[in-house]
Amino acid sequence: MSLSFSPRKPSLTCLVQKVKVIDTMRKIILASRSKARRALLKQIGLKFTVAGSSVKESRRLKGSCADLVIGNALLKAQDAARRYASGIVIAADTVVLVDGRIIGKPRDIQDAFRTLKLLSRRPQWVYSGLAVIDIDKNKIFTTYVKTKIFMLPLSGRQIHDYFKRVSPLDKAGSFDIQGLGSIFIDRIEGCFYNVVGLPLAELASILGKLGVKLF
Repeated sequence: MSLSFSPRKPSLTCLVQKVKVIDTMRKIILASRSKARRALLKQIGLKFTVAGSSVKESRRLKGSCADLVIGNALLKAQDAARRYASGIVIAADTVVLVDGRIIGKPRDIQDAFRTLKLLSRRPQWVYSGLAVIDIDKNKIFTTYVKTKIFMLPLSGRQIHDYFKRVSPLDKAGSFDIQGLGSIFIDRIEGCFYNVVGLPLAELASILGKLGVKLF
């Protein structure tokens, strides 16, 4: 009696695990301490180093909101790039614009309450500026993405109950769109990841131009 042997094909799960982390062969530097931005880079499989920036973002709207966030992102990227001899630096800046006014992180709980009440009654624009510096090739890429958000109207009681569960003080707009705050969203027009803080499609396009392939 003869026995035949067929090698077992690797499962899809195994294949995914093998390419879970992408080795770009180039040093990727994230000029941000943002947990959300770190999570997004990990989500697309990039291996990177975190280099926080000491740059203080401007929140004065002298020109367009696009110019503001691009300028802030570029300053952060340049600040980090000066500390490295080679690699690719990624930096971003995100703001919320409503009724022509920049909405940042709240000063205190009272400010957070007023902010969230306002946002639940007005459409808001989220702008993210993106700056990527290739230190080795001396190339700079900048762009921005904007997304429009419509929230459900919130009562004072809903906002107070939300703040008992989630601290708004470290969040632009006073809510977390990836957490419990997601239930406040009626609809989004544009890139969701821009709202989180890093427009992934735009970033992937720039990285591709620099020879960093995500597939």
